[in-house]
Order: sequence, then C-alpha cells, then structure tokens
Amino acid sequence: MLKAVANNAELNLDPGSRDADSAAAPRQVGGVDALDAYSQAVVGAVEHAGPAVVSVYVGGTDEAARERGGAGSGVVVTPDGYLLTNEHVVQRSSVVRVVFVDGRSVAATVVGSDPSTDLAVLRAQAAALPYATLLEARAPRVGQLVVAVGNPFGFESTVSAGVVSALGRSLRSRYGRLIEGIVQHTAALNPGNSGGPLVDARGRVVGINTAIIPAAQGIGFAVPAATAQWILTEILTQGRVRRAYLGISGRDRPLDRRLVRALDLPVMRAVEVMARDAEGPATQSDLRVGDVIVAVDGVPVDGIDALYRHVSRRPVGSPLGLQVLRRTQLLRIEIIPRELP
Repeated sequence: MLKAVANNAELNLDPGSRDADSAAAPRQVGGVDALDAYSQAVVGAVEHAGPAVVSVYVGGTDEAARERGGAGSGVVVTPDGYLLTNEHVVQRSSVVRVVFVDGRSVAATVVGSDPSTDLAVLRAQAAALPYATLLEARAPRVGQLVVAVGNPFGFESTVSAGVVSALGRSLRSRYGRLIEGIVQHTAALNPGNSGGPLVDARGRVVGINTAIIPAAQGIGFAVPAATAQWILTEILTQGRVRRAYLGISGRDRPLDRRLVRALDLPVMRAVEVMARDAEGPATQSDLRVGDVIVAVDGVPVDGIDALYRHVSRRPVGSPLGLQVLRRTQLLRIEIIPRELP
C-alpha cells in the first residue's frame, strides 16, 4: 500500500494540486522510498555474505543434530575452507560437520580454538568456496545497519537486521578473562546464532555473534572482526594463540589516598601480588608477594583485568617494566613474560 501511494504521488504532474493523501506519502531518498532503500541494503548484505554462512553440527550426524535444534553457525573466511565459529559451539568436539546453504554437508576439523575470546577456527573438507571478508581495519559506527545470518534453533540461513548500539563493550568469557571491544547490536539472536557473522550493508564481517542477554530484547553481542582476524592469524601461523603471562595470582586493591598524592601515582586502585607460580616468570624476577603493580611500561594498571590486557598484548619473551609499590617505596622491576601454558 505504501508503494502504491508513492506511485500516485509521482504521477501527479501538477504540484499545486497535491492533496493531503499525497503529502503523507513516504519521503523519497534518491528516487526510492526509504523502506525500499533499507530492504535493498539488507538484501545486498545477505546476497554477498549469505553463501559463506554455514550451519555447524557437532557430536554425530547433522541429521541427528538437526533434531536437537542444531549446534551453531559459522562463516567461511578463505576459499580453501577455513571458517570461524564460537569456541563454545565446538568445545571438546571431535566430530564436526558443516552444512552449506546449497545443502552440501561435509566433515570439518577443529584447527584451533581460543576460549579467552570464544572463537574457534575450523577447516571444512571442501575447496573453491564462497567466503566473506573480515572488516578488521575499520570499526563499525554506532547507528550503522548490521545484519546477522545464522542457524537459530536449527532454522538454517535465518536473517535478522538491526543497528550497532554501542562499541567497546566487555564480556567475561567462561574462563574468567574479559573479551574486549565487543560490538553491541539490535539484530535478533537466538540459540544457534552463535558463531555466525554480523555483517555490514556490503556483506563484510564486522563481528562474530557470541552472546545475548536472555531476559532482554534487542541486545546482542559480537566479537569484533579485528579480534577474529588476530585469532585466525595466530592459529594458522602458530597453531595456537600465544599469550604472555607473568605467573602471578593477584587481586584488586585500593590505594591509600595519602600515598597516591605523596608518590604522584597514576591510579587509585592497583594489583596486589598474592602468590607466584613456582615455575613462572615472576619467580625469576625481583617481584615479591605483597608488591602492588601500578603500571606496566608506563601504562597505568587499575585492576587485574587491565594487567591481563597489557601483558597478553605483548610479544612472548619481550621484557616488561613493572612500576611496583613496595610498602612506601616505588620501584621499577623488569620481568620477561613467557607463553601462557
């Protein structure tokens, strides 16, 4: 009906004779009404990215998994069959199958996974596949149209659209670490969407859908494409995701205001060292139990999550300079982190 009104308005050649009905016609955007422009954007995104989206089934045949509602989704990112999904979709699974939009069902192997970001890399036993591009160089904008494609409740190739609600959110993984830079969006997600792509209007992947808030509506979360690209590169080049660690247990600790002012400390909270691993890097340094870490290489550390973030981004074996408070004395301690076991 809206389209018919718009067409009638276009056929009225006398501007002075437009009545109230024609005045209420949808606004024109480049000769196409706004609803058509929105539809074309969604359709275009799905046409570009849709063929690269697969259903991921674990623990037996895909037919049996379908009866249970399916397992999850994935997106092919290279023509020779490498694809991304969520770690929680394939965890501890040795039997994995992926189903393409054309109905083909092929075996896949888990090449590597990273529980800290809830991402996994699979290799489908197929070649010359349609694939999607990871948009890692530029973050999406708040308010930007995004489209989720996936396999909710076993309904393959399901599409939902929304907008980016916020950037830079944080989620805590099942293993306790924060997943940072999360994209929050309003595209509807349901169980089974996990591991599927969140794409922009040009079909480029801006995130991998990973979580929802069950009691809420229109609040979904995706791991950003930049993180997904880093995980993909690490697994394909190193066989695993390499992260540096210090070999300590710590806790967040508020600092005495008088001490902060007297020593001109950059934070009001820091990380107190509670224990050292017997074989960890900290044991090979001058770092002691009871020391309070306030900065790493000059970057303030206001809690354990900030310390993990700074350390894990550093190359394994690259020396770190810790600014440490020991009683009332400010020290600089060098430590060489090793790869997280």
